[in-house]
Amino acid sequence: MQFIPTAIPDVILIQPDVRGDARGFFMETFHEEKFHQAGIETHFVQDNHSGSRKGILRGLHYQIHQAQAKMVRTISGSVFDVAVDLRRSSPTFAKWVGCVLSAENRTQIWVPRGFAHGFYVLSDWAEIAYKADDFYAPEHERTLLWNDPTVKIDWPISPEEAPLLSGKDSQGSLLQDCELFD
Repeated sequence: MQFIPTAIPDVILIQPDVRGDARGFFMETFHEEKFHQAGIETHFVQDNHSGSRKGILRGLHYQIHQAQAKMVRTISGSVFDVAVDLRRSSPTFAKWVGCVLSAENRTQIWVPRGFAHGFYVLSDWAEIAYKADDFYAPEHERTLLWNDPTVKIDWPISPEEAPLLSGKDSQGSLLQDCELFD
């Protein structure tokens, strides 16, 4: 398992060691000791799984209380996955990182507490599985607007197409109006 820092060092790409043969493949997606050795001290309490069709954009979500760290992977299809630093005291505050997560590349991403998270579906269908280190608390959920002009995420969306958003996601807050982390 390789742990690869991104432009925001707290967000880490995880490349599992995939072993395959004529029967298929095997990979370890989580190993507590290896994560601890890589500086990721966590205890997961919830697993989530979602499916979405092409053009769906989910996010950018975070919980202002009961903040969640997440380990995200795509088990079917491909997505462009994004994490935005919402920690005011961070040198990377309001910066974002994005990467393609796919069933083919098997890359996972570690999104620590204090980040908004979202993804855009690139394939006809994609399924995302992620582990969280705290429970979902809808009363604390917040949404950063996906196209906030301050954050300027470079989504891989063609200008002729508009992403498909939930009502909640289309009404996300601008960064200047968001509740933020210290």
